Amino acid sequence: MQVTNISEGTYQLSVNVENILFEGLWEMPNGVSLNSYIVKGEKTAIIDGVCGWDGVPETFYSLLDQLDIAPESIEYLVVNHMEPDHSGWIENLKKINSNFKIVCSKKAKELLSAFYYHTENITTIADGDTLDLGNGHVLSFYEIPNVHWPDTIATFDALTGTLFSCDAFGSFGKVENQKYGDELTENEREVYENDTLRYYSNIVAAFSMQVKKAVAKCETLPVKLVAPGHGLMWRNPKDIFDAYSRYADYSKGPARAEITFIWSSMYGMTEKAVKHALSILEKEDIKVHVHKVPEDSWGTVLTSAWTSTGIILAMPTYEFKMFPPMAAVLEELGKKKVLNRKAFRFGSYGWSGGAQRELDDITTKLSMNWEFLEPVEFLGAPTEEVNNQIEERIKSLVKVVKEIANK
Repeated sequence: MQVTNISEGTYQLSVNVENILFEGLWEMPNGVSLNSYIVKGEKTAIIDGVCGWDGVPETFYSLLDQLDIAPESIEYLVVNHMEPDHSGWIENLKKINSNFKIVCSKKAKELLSAFYYHTENITTIADGDTLDLGNGHVLSFYEIPNVHWPDTIATFDALTGTLFSCDAFGSFGKVENQKYGDELTENEREVYENDTLRYYSNIVAAFSMQVKKAVAKCETLPVKLVAPGHGLMWRNPKDIFDAYSRYADYSKGPARAEITFIWSSMYGMTEKAVKHALSILEKEDIKVHVHKVPEDSWGTVLTSAWTSTGIILAMPTYEFKMFPPMAAVLEELGKKKVLNRKAFRFGSYGWSGGAQRELDDITTKLSMNWEFLEPVEFLGAPTEEVNNQIEERIKSLVKVVKEIANK
């Protein structure tokens, strides 16, 4: 557990987690930090008690002693939302101070009993309510629902200008020596942005409309520091507010002048056409993300698709439908609201086609509104004529992606 004094009477407690799937689903190649915060006034509040910390309460007693905080002064646990990676200390805090009070939204209160059998000493807040901890620390609470659970709030300390934003404005990636976004080198910033995009697209993307509302609400506050539940803190709040607003806009497009190329092959027939297609793209001045499924995970593909204005799908027909791993990935892209993309599909079939019907069904069902060029389907291996058709479509796609993404 790393401890950082981030402002007057305010501390970050952070632990890095690796080699797990976030939410039991999403890969994190660079891990993730779980951040909790302590605000010490005349009374003390813990904001977002994380899960998975061994040694509670013994280790916590030692930590409080270092910070000159009496255990009995911990009167409040502010639960910005009830996902267990932000609420996991509830049972252990009872061992430290059995009379502590939980502060949360009305929707979070409904989950407290179900998750932790906790029904007492709960204070529910509405938008703009405050909690005075003394010594100038007055916490105010702002509802930012569905970023990314319905019960989510953000907590703001007027004295220090710190916004404790929970999942909003967070990122994947471990937090080690650098604690703040402005401490990163240019190379580190590029890696961190990729982790932030992966976090956003995998965790928050489906709620991009609510993200825009949350950004607008938080920008009205005199924020000096953004302190999220995952990832680095931000001493220039505009950097992360603007980034999240931009990521949210990618949902409906246009996004960046990039193409995500997702492909599958059963016996190498489609792969022959894929190799030709990639050779064409190499000659074009455009960034291309290439993913083979099922080898590449949903989360990896989703991160690339989120920033790409153009999508190319290459896969064989399988039993009158799409190759199943491709169908699964496409379903997830739709559920995460990757909308309004410019797209092209090609692929082989053996005894029958049919992939296009399922593709149309999925994109229609999920209201994805992808605009497709005419597909290229071929029996068996691609012929020279097929390769020429694929080349023509790809060049057309590149042209339109550049035109609309660079406006």
